[in-house]
Formats: sequence, C-alpha cells, structure tokens
Amino acid sequence: MSKKTRRTVEAVRTTCEILDILQTRGRAGVTEIADEVGMAKGAVHRHLTTLDECEYVVNDEGEYRLSLRYLDTANRVKELIGNYDVIADELQHLASETGEIAQFATEEHGWVTYVYKADAESDVQTASAAGKREYMHSTSLGKTMLARMADERVDAILDDHGMPAKTANTITDRSAFFDHLDGIRERGYALDDEENIEGLCCMAMPVTDAAGEVFGAVSLSGPVSRMTADRIEGELVEALTRTTNVIEINTKFA
Repeated sequence: MSKKTRRTVEAVRTTCEILDILQTRGRAGVTEIADEVGMAKGAVHRHLTTLDECEYVVNDEGEYRLSLRYLDTANRVKELIGNYDVIADELQHLASETGEIAQFATEEHGWVTYVYKADAESDVQTASAAGKREYMHSTSLGKTMLARMADERVDAILDDHGMPAKTANTITDRSAFFDHLDGIRERGYALDDEENIEGLCCMAMPVTDAAGEVFGAVSLSGPVSRMTADRIEGELVEALTRTTNVIEINTKFA
C-alpha cells in the first residue's frame, strides 16, 4: 500500500514536522516553527509544551531544541543493525585500503538511510552521515538495493518519493531506470556517475542475510578523476567484494 493511501493522525504528523524542524535548525522559537509548519503559534506552543513535558525537547529560554535522550534512542536503534561492530571494522579497513570514503546503508521507508561512514585520508568530503537519508534512484547504494527488489516494490518507492533530478546525470525516466537496474543485476554492482553530487562517483554492492534477502549495501565514493573504469572494474570491485563477503559471513553465522 502506498503511503499516500494510508489513514494518518494529523496531530502526530505535525509533531513529527516540528521535530524535523528542530533537527534541521538545531534550535528555534515558537514563531519560527509556526511559520514553517503553517499553524497558529498557540497550537505549536501546545505541541512543544507536550514534547517538553515528555522530555523529547528542551525549552532553553524560549528556544526549543531536541533533548539528549535521543542519544540513548540512537544507540538502541544502532543495536538493531546486526553485527554493527563488524560493519564498522570492515568499512574502516575498506576506506584505509582504497583511500576513498566507505559507507554502509540500508533501505527504510523507501529511502537510503546511512548507518556508518568511514572517511579515508582523502581530499573529498560528502554531506552524508549516520542517520541521513537520500533518494534511492540517484545513489549507488539505493540502486544496488533496488536492483534486488521486486518491480512492484521499486514502483511503490518511486511513486512515494518521485525521481527528482539531483544533477544533470540523474536518471529521471522510469522505463530507462528499470533498464538501468537490469544492467546492475548483470554487473553485480551499481554506479552513481555524478548522479547525486557533481564531481563524485560512487559504486556499491548489496549485502544479504542468511535468507538471501538484502539488508543493506556497501559503497565507495571518490572524485571522478580517481574513480576510473579500470580502477572500478579491478581494484575496487575486488575490495568491495571482500568487504561484503566478510559482513555476510558474520551475519549468517551470528
């Protein structure tokens, strides 16, 4: 069922929007939040007061921020990722071995959700971080997971989130995108050739569990000048394959 067809509670949706605003801004007052959600200040104040009483936000001299209880929440969510420590160790090794940024992500609510990022001693920086979400159709991590899903599931994700052009290279035609997924299945890995960020090339492989279901993906990201076809098809494919194999083995026998 598409998210757009589900019955929802608007008050809860408003609360979620307020929390999203505080996460993005860091801190904000009632007037700022009311303007952004398009509601009366009194109604927004009641939401914030309830969140404050439940200790999900803190009122700091008239400005609100998220409370530190989210640190505990984040740690508990992290524990839901099987073999998190193995993933972290293997990605640190992968980044050190290749000199490029290594990342692990999973799919949640039709988004690529980053779980771990290992920065190499590289001259390239990306905005991704644990917990950050991205479109699936424009990232190598997303595409390699979509390639292992049923067409109906892919269609549902694209219906929910669309296929916006992140750069001039982003595939925005659905028919062409499904052809692209066929190529990923044949090749065994996905490429994001400046489709999400100009100047950045990424490659990713899926990671499967004991039942053969995809539960995430591992990627390498670097400048297009270093991510050449020869290097991708040789050194980097081998490095990614080793990394995904180690994670899969530890997951299947955990």
